[in-house]
Amino acid sequence: MTTQLETIDLLIESRWIAPVDPDIVLKNHAVAIRHGRIVAILPTSEARDRFSPTEKVTLGEHILIPGLINLHTHAAMSLMRGLADDLPLMTWLQQHIWPAEANHVSAQFVLDGTRLACAEMLRGGITCFNDMYYFPEAAAAAASELGMRTVLGITAIEFPTAYANDADDYLNKGLAVREKLLDDPLIHFCLAPHAPYTVADKTFERIATLSGQLNLPIHCHIHETRQEIEESLTRHQKTPLQRLHELGLLGPGFIGVHGVHLNDDDLQLLSETGSNIAHCPTSNLKLASGFAPVAQMLQLGINVGLGTDGAASNNRLDLFNEMRLASLLVKGLTGDASALPAHQALRMATLNGAIALGLSDEIGSISTGKSADLCAVSLADINCRPCYDPVSHLINVAGRESVTHVWIAGKCCVDHKTLSANGQNDLESAIALWQNALEVCV
Repeated sequence: MTTQLETIDLLIESRWIAPVDPDIVLKNHAVAIRHGRIVAILPTSEARDRFSPTEKVTLGEHILIPGLINLHTHAAMSLMRGLADDLPLMTWLQQHIWPAEANHVSAQFVLDGTRLACAEMLRGGITCFNDMYYFPEAAAAAASELGMRTVLGITAIEFPTAYANDADDYLNKGLAVREKLLDDPLIHFCLAPHAPYTVADKTFERIATLSGQLNLPIHCHIHETRQEIEESLTRHQKTPLQRLHELGLLGPGFIGVHGVHLNDDDLQLLSETGSNIAHCPTSNLKLASGFAPVAQMLQLGINVGLGTDGAASNNRLDLFNEMRLASLLVKGLTGDASALPAHQALRMATLNGAIALGLSDEIGSISTGKSADLCAVSLADINCRPCYDPVSHLINVAGRESVTHVWIAGKCCVDHKTLSANGQNDLESAIALWQNALEVCV
């Protein structure tokens, strides 16, 4: 008697699979995908007996992982990569970045800059990014062009830019874009007040109300520098985190970006409220902001994801680099070589980010029923031999150059290291034009 095989769209066979949840490595397994969703994870031999795929991809010396989630970036600022290096945060912002933005930021700037960022992130295994910038409709168009999943920030800041006049204008425009794109399954939104030092109490109160009404996460820079905290104590007689808590922003939907300078009371407050942290180790070091107390965060059960920040302050949108640096920093700062092991670093770059964004039912792990957002990393190169622990190799040996394939909702966006979307020549021309315009700001 012949058994009827189940029809599926795609079967991915891999030597190793790291589902992240549970924290195991599956050997010689396959992922079956139908209509963009994972329908089964099972041994390859069983998959061949059960499924009839329209397409099959065999990854002989690869590890298949969930698509990486960049929990904090300013994608369009990729056009400012290296524009003003080796400067402290406020000098960098006030004397270089903000003037450059005032002169050049437009919908076209955001479209081209986000296209550049998406191309870089996709080739590095990033399938979802949490963005904070202006002209979100242009950013959405760029992400859609390359097939990326994104969480677009409905940005709020008190001073005018080319995008909006005041905080209410920013919020109203962002909410209108959200309403327009509600039916796009790859476009999500969050509320993105820039920082306590650029946003007033009245605006924060409105954001807290909107977050509750619309069930949107809140994404905000917090405690990045000592100067920020000192100014808050002088102006408000409380730390920025205490101020946000009193205004009703902290909770499971709050993503605090950086969190470098946090004392025991701050950490306890984050833990008790179930708030999240987007840890950006490279940016923290490059801007000399300091060392975030990640070990204490993890000990208190605070959910910590990883972000690159923007390419203007990193200068790479590279989560492989962030995973390794985060792990090494915790080991070095604590004197504990067992702290933040490879599996935990991978979880920070995947499932923890999904939890912070409220998307853990959809992405962040290789699980039946979830979207097929996947990244294949080759460990075949001589530089990756021998391989005793493929997850350790992900963090300590391999890099974004080892990514060979990327799928988002079952669609191949990177095939044998090549972007599936067209238009790279056009993008390169646009980048050259922006570089000529921006060079006068250096």
